[in-house]
Order: sequence, then C-alpha cells, then structure tokens
Amino acid sequence: MRPLWGRVALGAGAAATAVLFTVSGTPLLLHHAAALTLPTSAAPVVSPTDVDPDALRVRVLSSRPDTVTGGTALVRVEPPPTVEPHEVRLAADGADVTDALRPVLLPEGGHVLEGLVTDLPEGGSALVATLTEGAAPAPGTPTEARVVVTNHPASGPVFAGPHQDPFVCQTGEFTLAWGGDLGDPSDDDCSVETVVGYVYRTTDGRFAPLPEGGSLPADVARTTTSTGEEVPYTVRVETGTANRSVYETAVLHDPRDPAPDPWTAPEGWNRRLVYKFGGGCPGGWFVQGARTAGVVDHGMLSQGYAVASASLNVFGHNCDDLLAAETMSAVKQRFILSLGVPDHTLGWGSSGGAYQSHQISDNYPGLLDGIVVSQSYPDVGFATVPAVSDALLLRTYAEAHPDALTREEQRAVSGFGTWEGIGAMADAAARIDPRGVCPSALPTEERYHPEDNPDGARCDVFSHARNVYGTDPETGQPRLPLDNVGVQYGLSALLDGAIDADQFLHLNEHVGGFDRDGGVVAERTVGDPTAIRAAHDSGRLLHGGGGLADVPIVDHRPHQDHAPDGDIHMRYHSFSTRERLLAANGTADNHVMLVEAHRGGVFSADQPVAGRALTELDAWVTSAAELARDDPRGAPAEHLRGSRPEWLTDSCWIGDERVVAPQLPLPEGGGDRCADAFPTYGSPRIVAGGPLSSDVVKCRLTDFDEVAHPAEFDEDQAERAREVFADGVCDWSEPGEGQRPPQGPWQSF
Repeated sequence: MRPLWGRVALGAGAAATAVLFTVSGTPLLLHHAAALTLPTSAAPVVSPTDVDPDALRVRVLSSRPDTVTGGTALVRVEPPPTVEPHEVRLAADGADVTDALRPVLLPEGGHVLEGLVTDLPEGGSALVATLTEGAAPAPGTPTEARVVVTNHPASGPVFAGPHQDPFVCQTGEFTLAWGGDLGDPSDDDCSVETVVGYVYRTTDGRFAPLPEGGSLPADVARTTTSTGEEVPYTVRVETGTANRSVYETAVLHDPRDPAPDPWTAPEGWNRRLVYKFGGGCPGGWFVQGARTAGVVDHGMLSQGYAVASASLNVFGHNCDDLLAAETMSAVKQRFILSLGVPDHTLGWGSSGGAYQSHQISDNYPGLLDGIVVSQSYPDVGFATVPAVSDALLLRTYAEAHPDALTREEQRAVSGFGTWEGIGAMADAAARIDPRGVCPSALPTEERYHPEDNPDGARCDVFSHARNVYGTDPETGQPRLPLDNVGVQYGLSALLDGAIDADQFLHLNEHVGGFDRDGGVVAERTVGDPTAIRAAHDSGRLLHGGGGLADVPIVDHRPHQDHAPDGDIHMRYHSFSTRERLLAANGTADNHVMLVEAHRGGVFSADQPVAGRALTELDAWVTSAAELARDDPRGAPAEHLRGSRPEWLTDSCWIGDERVVAPQLPLPEGGGDRCADAFPTYGSPRIVAGGPLSSDVVKCRLTDFDEVAHPAEFDEDQAERAREVFADGVCDWSEPGEGQRPPQGPWQSF
C-alpha cells in the first residue's frame, strides 16, 4: 500500500533549485530542495476523469459544496501546472483566506494548496481562486475558478427538512468512553463542546481509560494494523454534537505523538473509516439518544480502522433514514475536519442499521463506498411495515374468530416460518400506532392523544417522516401511504390446499385495515395518493438503482426464521433487496449473501464470518477503486464485477462447514443444502401473490373474475367473492400505483 501520511520527500529532480512558496503574502523560501518535505494531501488518490489538467480548480474536500455545516470546510486549490502555489489566492465570500492554505504534496504526485476555511456565513457564498498578476498559465487557461458553497448551522437542518419538535436533549445521560458524562447542552439544539479523551486496550483484553500524563501504562497492548503498522493500542475518542445528534469517532493514536489534523494523521490509522449504524425502530422519535452504535470496537480498531457513529444513526432513537443520512453527512464532515478524507468509508449495521446502510447508499451516494449489513431489510416503511401490520390484522382476525383457522392454517396464511412469528410480527406493528411506543424521555403531556392532545407528538414511523409525506390539509395529520385494498390474503394457501375457499373468503371479509391512529377497523386501508407518490419519488421505498447499484453489498444473515418465539428478522428480506437490484439494474453482482446460524454476538467484527466480511469488503472497494482509476470510462458495475474477492461468494455455514452455492429463496426440502439448513419463508403479502421484492405500496386493481381466477369457486362462492372484492383484486403483474424510480439523488425536503 502506498505511504499515505507522515512527511514525504520530494524527488531528486527538484534538487538543483530552491522553492519559493508564498502563503498569505508571506514568502517562504525552502532551500535544499532535495531534502524538502511537505505534508501529504488530506484527501486520497482520486480519479482524474473530470479534471482538466491545465485548469485552475477549487474544490471542497470535506463534503458536497451544498452541504457544508458549522461554517468550516476543508478546501483544495489546484493551480495549473505552469503556476507556482504562491501565485494563487483564495477568497471566501469576498474575504481573502489565502492564509488558511498550505502547500501539500499529492500522493499521486504534484503540488496543491489545502486548508481549513472557517467562518463561512450561513447560506450560499463563493470560494474564488485567482492567479496573481505575475502568474503564467498556459494560453487560454482561465485565471479564476469558483465553487458556490452552502453552509448550514452545525445543528442542521441540511436536507432532511424542518427539525422535529418536541425534541428531548440527552447529552447529560451520554456516557463518555473514558468515563463521566457529556454534560448538559448549551442551547435548545442540544449542543455541547467537543471533547477528546483516550482509552487503551490492556494486555488482558479490556478497554480502560488512559491515565493522563506523558507515559503509557505498563499493561498497554500493541496491535498490528491491516497495513502492517505495529502501534500501541491506544485510542483517541472524539465526542461532540452535530445535527442535534451526539457523535463519536475513534482511531488508534499515541497521545505522545503530534495531535492529528487532516495532514498529520495517526500512524495506526489504515485510512479507512467504518461508519456504524445501530438498530431498532419503535420509540425512535423525538429524542436525541444517549448512545451511539459504539465506536470502541476491538474487531475494527485493532486492524487500524477508524470508527464513527452517532446517536441519531441508531434507529431506536431515530427511525427515519432521511434524518439518518443527514446526520451521517454531518458527522463524516467532523471526522474529515479532524483527520482528513478517508480512502473509503464502509457502512456497518444490523436490522435498523441495515435500513440506513441501504438507503443512504442509494439516495445519498458518496457517503458510503461499501456496506456490510446483517438481519437486513430493504427499508422500514414498505418492506417491514406491511409485513408487521398484516400480521396484526391476521392476529386480530384469529382472536375475533377463534374457530376459523387452526394455528397451522394461520401460519400458512401468514407465510412465516412459525405460528409464533405472527405474534412477534404483530407486536412490531406498534411502530404504526402514534401511541404505540413513545420514548420514556418524552413527557406524557407532550404526547398525542386523539381527544386530550390531538396536536401532540405522534410516536409512529410515518408521522416521523412527515417532511416527506406531507400533512393532510383537512386534519393537519401526516399523510399515510399504508394500503391493503385488493390484497387477497391467503391466496397461495388456498391454491396449495392449506385452506379452503370458504375460509379464504371469510378471512378476506373480516381481515379489515387500519384507521389513522393505527387501530384495526373493519374497512381496508386506503393509502393517501400523495404519500404513495412521495414514497417512490423520494426513495423512502428503496429502489436500488441509485448509489446502491455502484457499491458492494455484503448481506450477512443469521437465520432466525425458526426462532421459538418468532422473530421479525426473516430471511426473505435479503432476497427482496436482491430482487430490487435486479429489477433496477439488470444485475445483482454487487450483492453477496452469507448465511449462518444465529447466536448472540454473531454480527461483530471479531467474529469469523462477519469480521472476514469486513476485511474482504475493504479489499473489494479498494480493488474496484483501482480499476476505476485504470479504466476511468468503465462502468462501475464492471469494476465491481471484476474486483470482487473470491471469498465473497454466496455461501452458508452448516456447523463448521462452509457451503459455497448461490443462495436461493427456497423452502425447507427444496433440494438445496443451504435452503434445507436455512429455509426462506414469506409474508402475508407474498402469500397473497405479491412480489418477493416487496416493493408495491399500493397495488393496481382489476375486477374479480372467477373464470380467470386461479382458484375454483362454486356459484355462491363466486358471488360472495365479488362482494368481498368489490373494489377489485391486486394485479401483481403490473407496477403498483405511482411506482417509479426516485426523482434523483441528494434530494432536499
């Protein structure tokens, strides 16, 4: 691997001349150029595909120019090849900021200027690079370059829309990695001063606070990183707030060495950042959160990875992928301003963390370069919610009609692996109930009640995303995209002979739907057309054809479909994601499934399968980037296909044996070893004939036709069916109502 940090000597070709740099108008004469050293760039090697080598250029390295937060940006100015760095000036919002720049040496060769430009005004302003009068660019080369930046408050919002209100600060409950708490916030946006502390790994395998002073304890362990550096196992942890979220970053750093900055990074950092996303969902609203997904991670830090996370990237605190993306963007900026741009950023998350990894990759490309997900779903609103809400309808039906279906018949209608799964999934439907799971930190008097407090805080997943779905002008309440009109519950069970026609019709007569407050009612649920269109247009329903098409995805599945008490983390969700990738891109070669038995702590970077998946993903992303540099006009899909490590192949582990085979959505007894060990089941919508992709919010309806219907009905049953499905039945062969690709990446609300 190329040397990335430290001080890099210039080549012998510069030996005969002195080099004169002028920064902020002050000449800096560097004699003896053969021994001249410069800090390397704060950014990794980049592909030159869109760079005119003769042009003056100014770029923001720490973020997109339109998503700067907190008034500070890491900026690079690239002079034309015939212009010396001292012949360049930089202005920000009309003020000269050349003194913020320093000459640096690019890892791929060449000199540029980089620096932290501070005190940017909120809103739009221009960074303008110009050449001095004496500069001699090539004929026709522009002598000015500019980029418009948009700076947002450190507390946001940036692109996720207006802040949620109420919002409970929890910095005083946040425990620092080295002990103590973060303290009370300084303002209504839950802000605190950034603090830095150290922990270390002891020789007996524990993390402990690093004592202050100039020496290290005798029991400090040492570790060898993925790049071969052997360093003391001491960890710098930075904690602060960004976007109203508490964030943490951690990286190996010896406190006896110089303090890190974008040009002086720790020796032990391998130049990769792992961003950890936490799970959950119900209760994930109206609070800041008092923990992150955990950055003091031995399996990652011991290899030299930097680790970052934030409280609003734990779905148990914030069940909104849009706000999660905004938070990750803000926190990644903080990391870059402290340590420089990572070579690449890898996402890591299970369950609710998988939601975030998928949707951030797809809708906000550039934030993540590859992801490892576990217990995954494509998205929360349209993969998970229909499954759990349908389960609640089935459980309610069974309770109201105890003699209608046996337990095995209920299971067949549900599609789940066990009857107990119906209850587990139904309990999870609390996420659509505005009074279902409110966080304990949210005062009772601020919570929604239909009579006592109709304008109170609604604790449900769709209300939490009202910035996207909008509100109903008649009620002032959030628009809801949930819909089950025309769904033929139990259709496959009927066709398989698990239930008969009368049971099928009785179920569909009485299964019902939901009112605006998540209560079960007799009528089917009619989704709001505006909300349904917004679900597709905004990417709240994971499409898969955006940024997700261009990043490697490792889907780690600890199998839980046979959990004794039922579990919502069903295997078919992995296939739903793959189906969406295939539909959007014509290929899913960037998607790998790894399946093993579930056990506590199985998704950890120090475990054999998940940990290996992280290092192999790192190799995949690195190799794909190298191919892109060598073949800048090639398609990303081809680069991913050509660089995938051999180990990253669809596989399952049966005991200690690895079975390398394409993973197929087969039931037990399907004739496949992996399927027999780890079978795939479905959901009520899939049993009703819906697609494995689970990407139809509202189905297109067609009139019930007993002649064309795949089941046989007698005359009375056919008449009854026409009444039950008076609005029509789902035509799953057609796209859903309003189903279309998102309107584009990096949307603002």
